[in-house]
Amino acid sequence: MTVLEDRIEMAESGDELTLDMMFAWLEKMPIPEGYKTEIVGGHIFMISQRDTHREIIANIYDQLRAKYPRKRVKSDVRIDYPGHLNGFASDLTLMAEDAAKDDRGLWRCEDVEFVAEVISRRTAANDYGPKKDTYASAGVPVYLIVDPYTGEWHLHTLPKDGTYHAGLSFGFGEEIDLTRTAVGLVLRTDEFPRD
Repeated sequence: MTVLEDRIEMAESGDELTLDMMFAWLEKMPIPEGYKTEIVGGHIFMISQRDTHREIIANIYDQLRAKYPRKRVKSDVRIDYPGHLNGFASDLTLMAEDAAKDDRGLWRCEDVEFVAEVISRRTAANDYGPKKDTYASAGVPVYLIVDPYTGEWHLHTLPKDGTYHAGLSFGFGEEIDLTRTAVGLVLRTDEFPRD
């Protein structure tokens, strides 16, 4: 059965569209190597990660791994968030120590302590807009946006009522002090490449 046939069958049966259905379609599609897919507000995004993007992710991953076991640090792993059809594959996610998968085998957004997104030109509006709002609604304590095009990072903390109430931005080279957050460390940015 093709993806189109699946859609026609679903439309004829009157079933409501779900994230599981959408990800099942994506699994049947020939997605090229080096691309990640995620669903933001019911829209599917396929993102090619550039070399600069991957280097920044690897840099942050290495810094998190210096403190946390591998099982707590996730990259490009589907986590469903509140709102209309939000299945994100964040660049980096730090899970709580006692995090557990749900009955479908997915990590729970309630267990997310930190998310880092590295900006891609085509999906920057998602990271600065609906994803930021969704992370705040889910109560993610720390949300970091790293923008290699501007050479800046943007830290968002203190989520309440669907909004982050504290924000801080600086250029690459300035350390990100997360010692008073759930992350509990300082991230160096002096080796972040620019695009």
